[in-house]
Amino acid sequence: MTDRGLDDPEFDARSLRVIKAIGDGGSITAAAAALGYSQPAVSQQLKRLEARLGVAVVERVGRSVRLTEAGRVLARHAPAVTTALDAAAGELAELQGLRAGRVRLVGFPSASPTVVPRLLADLRQNHPGVTITYVEAEPPEAVEAVRADRADIALTFSYPGDRDDPHGSSASGLAVSAIGTDELLAVLPTGHPAAGSGVADMAALAGENWIAGCPRCRGHLLEVCGRAGFEPRIGFETDNFVAVEGLVAQGIGVATLPRMAVESFPLLPGIVTAPLPAAEARTIHVVTAHGAERVPAVRTTLAALARVLH
Repeated sequence: MTDRGLDDPEFDARSLRVIKAIGDGGSITAAAAALGYSQPAVSQQLKRLEARLGVAVVERVGRSVRLTEAGRVLARHAPAVTTALDAAAGELAELQGLRAGRVRLVGFPSASPTVVPRLLADLRQNHPGVTITYVEAEPPEAVEAVRADRADIALTFSYPGDRDDPHGSSASGLAVSAIGTDELLAVLPTGHPAAGSGVADMAALAGENWIAGCPRCRGHLLEVCGRAGFEPRIGFETDNFVAVEGLVAQGIGVATLPRMAVESFPLLPGIVTAPLPAAEARTIHVVTAHGAERVPAVRTTLAALARVLH
């Protein structure tokens, strides 16, 4: 037996089923009837297989045929091989029909109590076979997770003028798409003069003590205040949204928070929020490997994310 036959992509499940049926039925006629093929079709299949393998797989004995030693080898392995192929085909059909599929998602902290629950509810209703695994991470780490194939989709954000935008050189070679926006809010103590005046005037807050968030959020605060013509006097830094609200409620300072962060938990007593200009909103992105959208479960999850973010 030559290597040529074993490497041939047409050495397939059909050939193995034909050999097994001949071995079971003792004739080409019986094999054709068992498989639902015509007798000439089975004979042609045998001829092509023997030509590719370079060895006979059946031999005539009177009016019947029997398997040669090579045929018996194939017949012995046929059940395991065809069962495995059938199982693979069934699983692929499940994936193509979106009856099954697993997607590894990683997202930023304020998306965890806001976007992710809505995403899971959407998929449960519309595509219950799609399973999501979720890990929380800031955008730079989330992008790296996709690059290292630890995640299929990264849910990330960037701010206008972000000097450390994780969707720049660090995302080179990956697919990055804007999928929504998240309004930025000024967080103020109840009764603050800037509260209740519609869009917050950042310049009117120039004399306040400020509470900064995570390093990237702190950088954006400096950018926002710089565009308003002042440098903020930062007295406290914390990436705990509840702590920010608690400090503001006690009159320690003022802050900015994304709406998703504010919506993550009930607003604490003693604070109010006011939206900043729309130009200061952060952009929400999805990051994937190029071509990942061709995977049905990933494509479905991306569509569901777009729905819940609009």
